[in-house]
Amino acid sequence: MKNRGIDRKVGRSFPGGGGLIAVLDAGSSKVSCMIGQVDPSGGIRLAGMGLTASHGIRAGTVVDMARTREAVGRAIHEAEVATGSHVESVIVNISGGHPLSHTYTAHVDIGSRAVSENDLRRAIAQARPAQEQVKMEIVHSLPVEYAIDGNRGVRDPLGMEADQLAMKLHVVSAEAAALNNLRSCVEECHLAVERFVVSPYASGLAVLLEDERQLGTAVIDMGSGTTTVAVFVEGRCIWVDSLPVGGWHVTSDIARGLGTTLADAERLKTLHGHAMTSAIHYHEEIDVPVVGDNDETHMRHLPKSMLGQIIQPRLEETFELVRSRLEASGMFALAGHIVLTGGASQMPGIRDLAHYILDRQIRHGRPSRLISGGIGNAGAIDPAANPSLATCAGLLAFAGEHPAELPLLPTEGLSQPGGLFGRVGQWLRENL
Repeated sequence: MKNRGIDRKVGRSFPGGGGLIAVLDAGSSKVSCMIGQVDPSGGIRLAGMGLTASHGIRAGTVVDMARTREAVGRAIHEAEVATGSHVESVIVNISGGHPLSHTYTAHVDIGSRAVSENDLRRAIAQARPAQEQVKMEIVHSLPVEYAIDGNRGVRDPLGMEADQLAMKLHVVSAEAAALNNLRSCVEECHLAVERFVVSPYASGLAVLLEDERQLGTAVIDMGSGTTTVAVFVEGRCIWVDSLPVGGWHVTSDIARGLGTTLADAERLKTLHGHAMTSAIHYHEEIDVPVVGDNDETHMRHLPKSMLGQIIQPRLEETFELVRSRLEASGMFALAGHIVLTGGASQMPGIRDLAHYILDRQIRHGRPSRLISGGIGNAGAIDPAANPSLATCAGLLAFAGEHPAELPLLPTEGLSQPGGLFGRVGQWLRENL
């Protein structure tokens, strides 16, 4: 791989909607970069992507700067080669750093005139939290509700005549140190961080239907190192949270419980794992390698139910933690539907277990808003249909809904790689 810190050529940026957008999902198991284009209808067309294993991030937080930097550089480089473009800046997800949600209300005197953008900016500035939390950095300031002269339910107050404007604002903050460490890794690859987006917010934009975003839905993104949650009501994200538990913890439990390696535990989980022990046939057996013994004839033959008895309690604990956080925040009553996404959500039986714990209608979510553009190999895994890529696809969706903040790339020389889906499918099969 080319050393981006030395050899990388910086591309030009183009204003307007014709350029390419680069986004980066820095996760605990993989780092992925997608490059896409906003079409006139507002859809996001995938041009190319890069995927590489992640070894420098744990529970969404950078623990090894050098390894994270290398993974970021590799993923970006692969996406650049796939599209024939040069990335200057990226939108980056954040799932660690203990993101916190706060709701603030601001009142701004208008003086019997039309509400202007400056009035909205004044309201946002007033509603931001006080600076006593000096270790936290604001990631999002999302309007939740407007009211004009006491009349609530206003969707867009711009241009409306009023004496007073009230704004309810959802402010998401995260630990500044976690953001700065990830920002440093990206910048050392000669890239600018356009902005951060919390992972569950991005995932919700990718996998939720419009009706779900309106009626009240919680999206649970089950990653390798974290499980993140976002609640959408009336089309807006009103709450987010992050739990430091994910698919890797299930793998670790299997390795300890069955006395095998992490690699073999991951393989057993992928091939034979089931979230509901009751669904496993009593007489089924699995072959479990012993740690330090490379002789395949010394495999232990154990009941498959033992694997389920390790997996189910960890997943039950995860969903119970999610429910506890939702109830403590008052969001459980608003989340009438639950959508599961993320790589760890693909285990058989997990939908039934989530329904049992959360007592809600459950469905699996995939990044259906992503338009693949017809590139790739028939029969290979489609990135637009894989839940492990929901956050990355959601970052592109975020860019499409916030066009004033797009990081753009040149479109000259854009290649059409015929093997994109094949390479993605091979990587996912080998690493997830």
